[in-house]
Amino acid sequence: MSDSFLPRWSLKTEGIIMPDERLPTGQMIVVGLQHVVAMFGATVLAPILMGFDPNVSILFSGLATIIFFFVVGGRVPSYLGSSFAFIGPVLVATGASVGSPNGNIPLALGGIIAAGALYFLIGLVVQLAGHRWIERLMPPVVTGAIVAAIGLVLAPIAINSASGVTPDNQAGSDFARWIALATVVAVGFVAVYAPGTMRRLPVLIGGAAGYLIYYICANILGLGQPIDFTKIGQAAWFGLPTFQSPVFDARAISLIAPVAIILVAENLGHIKAIGAMTGRNLDPYLGRAFMGDGLATMLSGAAGGTGMTTYAENMGVMAVTRIYSTLVFIIAAGFALLLGLSPKFGAFIGTIPGPVLGGLSIVVFGLIAATAGRIWVENRVDFSNPRNLITVAVALVLGAGNFKLNVGGFTLDGIGTATFGAIILYHILRMTPETAERPHPAE
Repeated sequence: MSDSFLPRWSLKTEGIIMPDERLPTGQMIVVGLQHVVAMFGATVLAPILMGFDPNVSILFSGLATIIFFFVVGGRVPSYLGSSFAFIGPVLVATGASVGSPNGNIPLALGGIIAAGALYFLIGLVVQLAGHRWIERLMPPVVTGAIVAAIGLVLAPIAINSASGVTPDNQAGSDFARWIALATVVAVGFVAVYAPGTMRRLPVLIGGAAGYLIYYICANILGLGQPIDFTKIGQAAWFGLPTFQSPVFDARAISLIAPVAIILVAENLGHIKAIGAMTGRNLDPYLGRAFMGDGLATMLSGAAGGTGMTTYAENMGVMAVTRIYSTLVFIIAAGFALLLGLSPKFGAFIGTIPGPVLGGLSIVVFGLIAATAGRIWVENRVDFSNPRNLITVAVALVLGAGNFKLNVGGFTLDGIGTATFGAIILYHILRMTPETAERPHPAE
């Protein structure tokens, strides 16, 4: 690579396209659009589940990607979108119901900014002191336990949404449950049986199928609450979304700021994966990647957007296309900015029925938890070692049971207690004579 601040992208028309290479302009635009489609489902779903404006989150996903691009000097191909790790803490901090309008968004924004600031500081330390300490602090057994806990703590939220549970209807409805299950099946069919690159877009296409099923059952057959399309016709094609200002509340910050630790584990795994795909050592950019993501999260939280993270969905597109050019993500970010500035797009997103969101939540939150298994298998974590087994076991139950703990006036919810519990317990147990005698590379 060039020693200049940004790479000097060389033109290449076939084969693997590396981060400092590019395709002809027309092909670059097409690939950029593909990355927008890949990130779209999850980046829109996360703010909807938290009661945020999806237009704002889409807009800031584009800005976040551009910030990340410049902070890493255009060396790390990544798209930044809404992080699901914030969903549980945000809903608890704001007292909101999943998929419903959230009247306490400013409280959440203060916590998101605090998480971004902590994330940035961690990145700064990594940049100055090196990245090895992060890997020692959070080895694969710990990162996997944290990821699994995130999925498990969100499970009740997904089930309530899929069941049609509302403040006025605690029992839910069978209609909602059947629609949610149909959406789950649709996502599964797309992921397994869809042709070509369509298989990489199960949330988007499966969600569209669930939407269509709901429309037929509710609007045509009259089996449920019909979808109201009035606001779509009334909305303008272009205009600014509704921005909000943060409010800094100690309780909300204590609930949301610990998510930074989860983002570190998430981003660490992503950078390692991209390095493996490109055959390049991207470890020297870990600190800058953390700082870029932290800055992006702070900017997003300052105006009403969700916390940001690097996206596995877009890594999947890179794996399929073998196109790793970082310029592609500037193009994708540009398209995201255009979508974020369209109120009509936001109005359409607002018509997505709750049971469809519930079905998507079941799949997405389940996939988060299941990712832990992949982390453990790929890193050959030894579960015959009692330290590893106990660390994971405790973290899973703390997350699944949403174990809360007050520490010095701050409250940690299930994700926070599982995160810090896994890290602390692992290192406490590492000090025992037995485990000192049984070192393992994937501990």
